[in-house]
Amino acid sequence: MAPRATWLRCLGPGCGIKRGVAAFGLALAVAGGIAIADGKPDPSRHGVQAITVTARPITSFERIAADRHRYGKLEWRGGLVLASDAKSFGGWSGLALSARGDALVAVSDAGAWMTARVERTGDRLAGLSNVRLGPIKALGAKTLRRGRDRDAEALQLVEGDIGKGRLLIAFEQNHRIGWFDITPEGVSPPRSYVALPADARRMPAMKGLEAVAMLRGGPRKGTLVAIAERFTDRAGNHRGWLIGGGGAEGFTVTDIGGFDITDVAALPDGSLLILERRFRWLEGVRMRIRYVKAGAIRPGAGITGEVLLEADMSHEIDNMEALAVHTSARGETMLTLMSDDNFNGFLQRTVMLQFAIPTEELASLSR
Repeated sequence: MAPRATWLRCLGPGCGIKRGVAAFGLALAVAGGIAIADGKPDPSRHGVQAITVTARPITSFERIAADRHRYGKLEWRGGLVLASDAKSFGGWSGLALSARGDALVAVSDAGAWMTARVERTGDRLAGLSNVRLGPIKALGAKTLRRGRDRDAEALQLVEGDIGKGRLLIAFEQNHRIGWFDITPEGVSPPRSYVALPADARRMPAMKGLEAVAMLRGGPRKGTLVAIAERFTDRAGNHRGWLIGGGGAEGFTVTDIGGFDITDVAALPDGSLLILERRFRWLEGVRMRIRYVKAGAIRPGAGITGEVLLEADMSHEIDNMEALAVHTSARGETMLTLMSDDNFNGFLQRTVMLQFAIPTEELASLSR
């Protein structure tokens, strides 16, 4: 952790070289995490357990502008660097928060689920408590033994709340989307699986389903949106599907700058937020969030949306893969992001970030 912090915070002579080394190392870490997917920890070896998670506050999103709070169209509301001695802690790729934002459930690409209470100090994240971690199961409560079967990449809370509700979990490599229950005991085995369109079966093993959301309003309320990380059409645009009672119909998300899609979240009016990430050997990691109007989401559409935020390694980001939305007690639309550390604590971190969409910005976007 210390060498990484030194590289990324360097501002003096030679920093360009050091940042290049950091970017190279981080890209290697990510690539290595992909390459050794079957070597990731197996949560079934430890069962359901209570764990301790430590939290270090991130006081400023931008490393050299501690007093700045507005980034793009979003307001910075704090963040945490999370860590735990539990071997299956890490790799978080899907996230959902309770209606009030005081509890969470997350899934990892190693096949673990995590539930926790979200602690706050004022309007800032303070830590996680009552943390429980367990293995995602197969049908009939069977153990998922192969790494390719455990690779959970997206999570959507569709009904109820964190204490009692229904989840959709999407898996990459062995592509599928399953229905799960969540209770005070944790995440149940799957109840059933969603029928995927035939062309989705052609997704690359490591570039498959990364983003799922159930539309919460608008003309297609109740429709499931599923988008692949990088499964493109002939023009290079990302392919996605609208899945409902009448089957599945395709659409595309316009590629801007070679970013991969890592998550999607639904807003109450039927609009969407799309989380994207890009690696380059010399620049390291970049992150972007786009907003898509409800009316733009339709079969056959080419969706571009509007960029709300773009960040790079001068900001407190990592391999950002998970995005969740909730409404605060003050009625604000809150965005929570979490990173996948690829179980590489030397070069990467588990970062949890929060932003708000100001009310006036959201009203302007939806017009």
